[in-house]
Amino acid sequence: MNQKNTEKDPNRRSGDRKQAFGGSNLVWSLVAVAVAGLFAASLFSNGQKVQLSYTDLERLIRAAGEEEDQTGSPRFVEVITGETAKGSPLVSRFCSINDVVIGAFEVTGTLRKVPLPGGNGRGGLRPIDDGRLKAGGNAQGEQLRFQTAKLPSENSEGQLSKLLDLNKVDYRYEDPPSPWRNWMPMLVLTGLLALGFFLMVRRLGGAGSPMAFGRSRGKMYAQEDLGISFDDVAGIDEAVDELREVVEFLRSPEKYQVLGGHIPKGVLLVGPPGTGKTLLAKAIAGEAGVPFFGLSGSDFVEMFVGVGAARVRDMFQQAAQKSPSIIFIDELDALGKTRGSSVVGGHDEREQTLNALLVEMDGFGSNSGVIVMAATNRPETLDPALLRPGRFDRHVLVDRPDVRGREAILRVHVLNVKLDPKVNIEQVARITSGLCGADLANLVNEAALLAARNNKKSVGMEEFNEAVERGAAGLEKKKRVIHEDEKKRVAYHEAAHALVAYSLPNTDPIHKVSIIPRGFAALGYTMQRPEDDRYLLTQSELESRIQVLLAGTIAEEMVYQDISTGAQNDLERASEIARSMVMDYGMSQLGRVNYRESQRSPFLTGGGTDFGPTRSHSEETAREIDEEVRRIIDTSIVQVRQILQTRHTSLESITSRLIEAEVIDGNDLREIIETTSGKPQLVPGTTAEHRAGTAQTPNEVEDDQSTDAAAGQ
Repeated sequence: MNQKNTEKDPNRRSGDRKQAFGGSNLVWSLVAVAVAGLFAASLFSNGQKVQLSYTDLERLIRAAGEEEDQTGSPRFVEVITGETAKGSPLVSRFCSINDVVIGAFEVTGTLRKVPLPGGNGRGGLRPIDDGRLKAGGNAQGEQLRFQTAKLPSENSEGQLSKLLDLNKVDYRYEDPPSPWRNWMPMLVLTGLLALGFFLMVRRLGGAGSPMAFGRSRGKMYAQEDLGISFDDVAGIDEAVDELREVVEFLRSPEKYQVLGGHIPKGVLLVGPPGTGKTLLAKAIAGEAGVPFFGLSGSDFVEMFVGVGAARVRDMFQQAAQKSPSIIFIDELDALGKTRGSSVVGGHDEREQTLNALLVEMDGFGSNSGVIVMAATNRPETLDPALLRPGRFDRHVLVDRPDVRGREAILRVHVLNVKLDPKVNIEQVARITSGLCGADLANLVNEAALLAARNNKKSVGMEEFNEAVERGAAGLEKKKRVIHEDEKKRVAYHEAAHALVAYSLPNTDPIHKVSIIPRGFAALGYTMQRPEDDRYLLTQSELESRIQVLLAGTIAEEMVYQDISTGAQNDLERASEIARSMVMDYGMSQLGRVNYRESQRSPFLTGGGTDFGPTRSHSEETAREIDEEVRRIIDTSIVQVRQILQTRHTSLESITSRLIEAEVIDGNDLREIIETTSGKPQLVPGTTAEHRAGTAQTPNEVEDDQSTDAAAGQ
């Protein structure tokens, strides 16, 4: 299962959105512009005023009162208004003081600046003197405003007013300040603080913040943001057909309502990891054309009791406001585990959250028009009340694809890959038995990277085969230095695996035998590839697998009279198969009885139980099980030893070829065995006595890709 890339912009990302200019960004921008404008206005208003001392102000007032001469030229006053960069005084001439305003703390008014003759006032030290403008001089000059500080006392104001009256200068007292002028700065500052506090609280109330415990973390996706439809899904046609009905109901509900049908309240997607459950949910969101809320089951769970339940209620409230809508909960097992299984007790946060989810999905006030979709790979851990009809009405299995499904998935993934004309997609699908959609996507990518690394112009079958081997056995380590004795021991080990696998019936064909190290600790490997997908295994097939696994350590014992640690993984896998035959499948002398009682996940490798397997049989039965497992292993060892002794010449020839070439394929192996074995022989191990009453028992689906790794220290 995968997403197509055709007819879509390859650079387009679903998370890319154009941020609108608005909200808090616009508010902060307006505030910044207003503050900058006020600051600039204050600078310009203060920058054009001339600061005069009180003494210079009195001199200007007295000069204004003196009578003009026959030319009508006013009298001027020279004033030091600053210093130059070299420390010299900066002198300016002023005259014609007018429009004087007496305030409580300052005196303002207008005056004229007269240019100095022959310079700009920057000169050496000279006496400051008052004078009269010469005839024809610039009596107008530049009009400026001045500002002089004064003491806030009635005595100073009285003296100043008398001086102004005496010299006939117009003046007035400053008007009383407006209440708005006194309170406006405080009101503006308070408003800015309130606005900043509001925006800060709003930001703290967003998703993931400490102020938003009870808010849902679900994200609503628009159809154009996803751009995925059912046409982009391959390899799981049955699951797609099941989900098309849900989308069709959302588009035209009257088609079903006229017959009395109603929309399913919940759809549960179950299957192994990597099969495309989340991609199916994205396809539904892209096809339905209704609001789609997506989140994970862990988004509801918090340390504080009640927070998860509040988030569940908020999520359904948002979805109900936009109904019809879809809520998708990924990894539902993080939220919906069976109640009572927790060590804490019945009042922990997870159970409170699950109770809220059960009520929202099907309670007295159940939400109509809201479809709940969920995905999990551990359905055995979910609470039965959550799985019942009325909550999750429909369970859709998203299983690993078969050979036709894998071929369809590969064709989707190679659309943008430049393939060699000799590449056979059907053959690639056959050698990738047991892989899911995510594995196949990684396989195609690895093949493309290998071709680019080798400077090839297209991807060929060689790169696909190497990518399959990388996924099964790990990265090849050609530069690892191995002692010759160890290399020869590994060659015997892998040659024995290949020889027994070729000699026994009911085994998968040998694809490659190698003594080049791969992966973390594999010093060699024997790769078998099934011809077809298998869903059942017989007792003879399982016994053949055990014998193939034991062949390596038996060959070491026969050749070196000693064994090594390289068979650790082989013994582990052989013992597990033998124990499953006794405890799970009833393939032993203990009868058709299942002795294993555990809630192992059908989709997760290695079990997946919370508290480990439970045992319901006695200690004596456990001892009998161990003895039966030992008997199966010992019987297989005898048969393997017989095969290796009978075909010892073939074993030596295969070992020599491996030491020389390091890698041999299935055709080379067949040629060596047929050349050294002479005439056809009865395959050892097939002459065992008939098993009385041992009918074949169905077996769980096992991984068809069998890879044996000889692990070294």
